[in-house]
Amino acid sequence: MELKDKLLSSFMVFEDRVNDESKHLNEIRNEAINTFQEKGFPSKKDEDWKYTSLNALLKHDYCISPQQETTVEFRDIKKYFIHDIDSYKIIFIDGKYSSFLSETTHDGIDVCLMSSALNEPKYKIIIDSYYNQAAKSDHSLTSLNTAFASEGAYIHIPKNKVVKKPIQIIHFSTGNEATLMLQPRNLIVVDENSHVQIIERHQSLTSNVVLTNSVTEIFANKRAIVDYYKIQNDNQQASLIDNTYVSQKQSSHASVHTFSFGGKLVRNNLQFFQKGEHIDSTMKGITIIGDKQHVDHNTLVHHIEPNCESHQDYKGIFGDRSTGVFNGKVVVEKEAQKTNAFQANNNILVDDKATINTKPQLEIFADDVKCSHGCTIGQLDKDALFYMRSRGIPKKEAKALLMYAFANNVLESVKINAIKTRINKLIAQKLGVNLGFDL
Repeated sequence: MELKDKLLSSFMVFEDRVNDESKHLNEIRNEAINTFQEKGFPSKKDEDWKYTSLNALLKHDYCISPQQETTVEFRDIKKYFIHDIDSYKIIFIDGKYSSFLSETTHDGIDVCLMSSALNEPKYKIIIDSYYNQAAKSDHSLTSLNTAFASEGAYIHIPKNKVVKKPIQIIHFSTGNEATLMLQPRNLIVVDENSHVQIIERHQSLTSNVVLTNSVTEIFANKRAIVDYYKIQNDNQQASLIDNTYVSQKQSSHASVHTFSFGGKLVRNNLQFFQKGEHIDSTMKGITIIGDKQHVDHNTLVHHIEPNCESHQDYKGIFGDRSTGVFNGKVVVEKEAQKTNAFQANNNILVDDKATINTKPQLEIFADDVKCSHGCTIGQLDKDALFYMRSRGIPKKEAKALLMYAFANNVLESVKINAIKTRINKLIAQKLGVNLGFDL
């Protein structure tokens, strides 16, 4: 049985098991599965998927909804946390919530489970107002997630709240199933004048095949500040399709930093929608991969109102037979005068067999704007390398220092020092050197 057919037949069982009290949610799920049935999985015939094929992933016979609950010891997973900071934690193991490892709260803010939010009456107003409102209903993989979504993180920050500590959302897969497909769903609503920092990670603890199709909706209301950090450093049998939608209102600031170092295939669909004036949107990323890894960043910033800014800066270092893709689009509507939009994608090919496909795009319908886009593909500066070696720095370390300097400026906008430290360590590990200073 093909994966699409298996998913369609599994939906009937899933729907009976979930048994939502909300008629509205049932309608959303049924509409979503119909969309997926119509469109199926994306292929290279789709322009946005021209350089990324899912064929190798779709051949596996995935377990769609594991029933067995698995426990893991904290000592076995501690290294995957940003444990240098005090934080709220929402931890999932094979798609199931782990209360033992988590630290949630309802003390002035809601940091809890999507399953609770979808089924408990006290969350109904927020769910009805925001759930599935930013996610693109015509995207087949987003629709697939919407159809099967039952668990994930629910975060609601009321007005005038500065969340004192970051929130970590971590999804672990244990390998109890030979092949596993996960569909987590996150909803983050940040009300006026509030500020939150969130760290997200998907991590497989086994060499078994895992495919995660994740959807996150982020709503930044007036003057809200949202800082979102994605750490992607999974093993070689784990693949991730991450769909993140950010809807912003007047004078809000939202930033998403994506650090892609591991995984077999990683596809990041990141879309910002600016629905007000004086909005600032930041999208930055570092990709360092090798072997036969594949990382694809597909971004969109939709400027709808005037006097707004957006900044995109993605750095990529590709070795061995790895493949990188950057497909970034900035759309400026006619009404969005005085827009300042910056987009850059810079890449280094360490080996001759590595590949990068990059396509920065601008669609501008306004005439009073400042918009720039560009990309570079090259190798390390031979003169700089020669200079460093002439000063006694070994070749391997000299290369690593140049690559580190190339990627490091993305970290300047990271506001949590512990994340900077962790990313520095991961960069050093990926480059295979000790850079000679305290990381």
